[in-house]
Amino acid sequence: MPSKGKVSISKDTGETHRYPPHDQELNDIENSRFQVAKVGVDGGEDDGVGEDTVNQYQYTWNLKSLGQLTREALPKYDNYRDLMSVHAAPRPTLDDLHNATFHEKPSKKEEDETVLKGKVIKFGWLEGVLMRCLLNIWGVMLFLRLSWVVGQAGVLEGFLLITLANLVTFITAFSMSAVSTNGLIKGGGIYYMISRSLGPEFGAAIGLMFTVANSIAVALYIVGFCESLNSLLQRNGYEGIIDGDVNDIRIVGVVVLVLILVLAFVGMDWVTRTQMFLLVVLIAAQLDYIVGNIIGPKSDEEKAEGFVGFDWETLKVNWYADYRTGIDGDNSKQDFFSVFGVFFPAVTGIVAGANLSGDLKDPASAIPKGTLLAITITYVSYIGYAIMMGASVIREANGDVSDFNLGNYTQCMSTDDNVEVNNCAFGLLNDSQVMALVSGWWPLIYGGCFAATLSSAIASLVGAPRVLQALAKDRLYPSIHFFEKGYGANNDPVRGYILVFLVSLGCLLIAKLNAIAPLLSNFFLAAYCLINFSVFHASITKSPGWRPSFKYYNAWVSLCGSILCIAVMFLMSWITALITVAISVFLYLYVSYRGPDVNWGSSTQAQSYNSALKSVQELNQVEEHVKNYRPQILIFSGMPSSRPPLIDFGYLLVKNVSLMICAQVVKGHYNQRVRNSLQRQAYSWLNKHKKKGFYTLIEDNSYERGCHSIMQTAGLGRLKPNMVLLGYKADWTKADTNTGIELKDYFGVIHEALDMHLAVAILRLPEGLDYSDVIEEEDQLRSQQLLDVKKELGIPRNQSESQLSQDGNSSESSSTPPSPKLDRLASAQKVFEGQSVKRKRSRKTSGSCTYMGHGGTALPRQVLVNVTQFQRKQKKGTIDVWWLYDDGGLTILLPYILTTRSQFTGCQLRIFTLSSRKDELGREQRNMAALLAKFRIEYSDVIIIPDITKKAKEVTKKEFETFIEPFKGEETEDGTFITDAELLTLREKTNRHLRMRELLQQHSIDSTFVVM
Repeated sequence: MPSKGKVSISKDTGETHRYPPHDQELNDIENSRFQVAKVGVDGGEDDGVGEDTVNQYQYTWNLKSLGQLTREALPKYDNYRDLMSVHAAPRPTLDDLHNATFHEKPSKKEEDETVLKGKVIKFGWLEGVLMRCLLNIWGVMLFLRLSWVVGQAGVLEGFLLITLANLVTFITAFSMSAVSTNGLIKGGGIYYMISRSLGPEFGAAIGLMFTVANSIAVALYIVGFCESLNSLLQRNGYEGIIDGDVNDIRIVGVVVLVLILVLAFVGMDWVTRTQMFLLVVLIAAQLDYIVGNIIGPKSDEEKAEGFVGFDWETLKVNWYADYRTGIDGDNSKQDFFSVFGVFFPAVTGIVAGANLSGDLKDPASAIPKGTLLAITITYVSYIGYAIMMGASVIREANGDVSDFNLGNYTQCMSTDDNVEVNNCAFGLLNDSQVMALVSGWWPLIYGGCFAATLSSAIASLVGAPRVLQALAKDRLYPSIHFFEKGYGANNDPVRGYILVFLVSLGCLLIAKLNAIAPLLSNFFLAAYCLINFSVFHASITKSPGWRPSFKYYNAWVSLCGSILCIAVMFLMSWITALITVAISVFLYLYVSYRGPDVNWGSSTQAQSYNSALKSVQELNQVEEHVKNYRPQILIFSGMPSSRPPLIDFGYLLVKNVSLMICAQVVKGHYNQRVRNSLQRQAYSWLNKHKKKGFYTLIEDNSYERGCHSIMQTAGLGRLKPNMVLLGYKADWTKADTNTGIELKDYFGVIHEALDMHLAVAILRLPEGLDYSDVIEEEDQLRSQQLLDVKKELGIPRNQSESQLSQDGNSSESSSTPPSPKLDRLASAQKVFEGQSVKRKRSRKTSGSCTYMGHGGTALPRQVLVNVTQFQRKQKKGTIDVWWLYDDGGLTILLPYILTTRSQFTGCQLRIFTLSSRKDELGREQRNMAALLAKFRIEYSDVIIIPDITKKAKEVTKKEFETFIEPFKGEETEDGTFITDAELLTLREKTNRHLRMRELLQQHSIDSTFVVM
């Protein structure tokens, strides 16, 4: 029968809700993990329930009531923001929900709390992307070089040239649209896209190059403006300021550059207003050109200068290419790709909107829509204007009306002192102001040219500093953070403006348009290549995070776009392309060497995972072979910072070419936050000390069972340990003889390893291995300290004990740093939150400088020597190898590996082995030497031990008796004690071991290292 409860029927919807009985509900809540607040009319707000329900728990289906009944967070965007963002919602963690704890949301940094004053300007796709792209693409090349391109390449190849350039930008725009719709796009435009897609190395390289490219573009557009201005002045009879040529361009260019800089300082609002006015002028100038083409030449003077109106014969003559020398003093013969290099900057304006991604309302929508539409409009216009020019203007004309009347106005070459001179200053090849000649009202064309050049220069000057600012914020280069500071409500990069101004000023002094354009083209092509490659790379890695909302892209088309960009770079100018590639590679390697501490979820990281997974899967199909054997070591080290010599020795054996896993067993139960913090500490220590390995942690009340679990589960496929490395238990004589738990666990681990067919190595050093009582690592708290701090912080936990040490000392419990409690609490809190204490560290740090005593004090010299003994070069001597029994060769392989390391290069192997008969010493020695020769093991000497069965000295026996005396006793089930019967049965074996000790002291007391 169902339990009795209250039923509520909604008057509006007729829905019926059954409530549990009041007593049952209270019992359920009291027994649950969480205490649920009551909801009623007396709670301060009307919840829409009648008075008869006062003091009853009302389960209504609205967010307010649900928020009071559960701490679970409903899915919403703010839950997925950066946790340090002021907009991030304090979503409860699994620990909070499971352990009934609550943590305050971390506060924003003080410097981020300051609100910038002023009006924040955000743009839509029309004024923010489309308008800026149109202004940049309809730039200086449209008015000053399109006619030259048609004159050199002809209408047909000009069409192919324009199409090829726009094909590159179309593919790049599709790739850029995919990247820009795959998540949040912040300020930095193309740099932000590449760095977050391909990683900081590619992003840093292209970000710096793109900043330089845009700075050069500013100079290019201003030089175009000055050329047009000079032409206008000469048309009206002015000779110019100095020479009417290069020097005038430099003087006027500097003035214009300063004015543009002032406009940038004024703010983005005025920049946008200015550009809107310039766009209107630019469109009017193009309409003027079209009207002029339709009207045709209005005088013989225009005809004499090459404008003959639409004519089929003219189109046929101009249909095919006629490559000649360049202009502006360039006497080299032109070809398709040299002309392409001059024209390509005309279409590079596709990133004008993306560069201002931080100033857009919705970058993910605005960038694809505005960019693709701008490319389509400008491509159609460029093709149309090229055909008009080819059909209405001849290639060369001298401008003489009388010669035109005689029909000789196209004869340009004459001889002066046996030197051919071109007398033609007009026509497609010679006159950069063909559009003004053809137009209906020429002043409007000059106005359009001025508008195009100035608007493009403004866009580049405003865009480049924002890319630099984004690069500076990421601090991928040293000292570049100087440029990250912004001013005003729009965070304007004033310092970047000044830097771009200086770079542009240097390029402006070249004052030749055709010399600047190919250099600019290479930089832009390199950037476009990486944009396309980032989409291809992100697609083939098949990362679940790659899901752009823009679907009209293809990974292989993007790859073709990348290859096309590289090919065009080298076809334009292989020298310039090599320099561009060399700069990119240098910047990539430099940033890669510095190892920036960033994690952006790039496709490079996804590819690393794919490559690793594929390699492990392929390795699983490879049968093991003795020639490919290498020690893959599982080190029971506890926290790596506790036993540095043990880690150093294990790392000498693997040295980046084999597997090393550091394992820690802890008693009790740790919650996941503590486990995560311990893992972060362990990997932080390994990275700091440049040890490439892994760390694993397991919880078990029995040390032996914990080690057994680790040995069973460590590794993946064939990439798993085949050898266990332990520290020698130096305090075995002080073990509790009543329980013998520590010794039993220690020996149990050895037996478990052997049962699992794992090799066992035990490292013994005179000074021991455990330095946890001496060394205090920065940002390193041991597991017991973390648990203590959790208790101080009021975080619920289960009781836990520290790990049992192989050295017999509890690393986590036996040392308590003398630092104040408050400092420890603060450090631990940061560890829990996954933060690290910022510290200055040099790029190259010696091993001794990375170890400090408690409170940051310097360690005693002898302690430092002991801790770092396997990091330093060992003294010249011998590595004595006591190869007593045939173990498959591991005893000889490990010391051989040591001799290949720089620390042991001064040591030679000395081999000791046993002989069963004294009269066969010579033959045994020869056999061993032959065996070592087959193994290709270099050695200094082979020593045969003939008297291993000789009786040990009485002193040795007495010392042995003293050692085992505490462990003698009656026979027990667990085998803790040594019985007299065992001693009697194993007396010969015991004698051999005692004799071996005497031989070791006799032969190897002065050796550098002993292996047996």
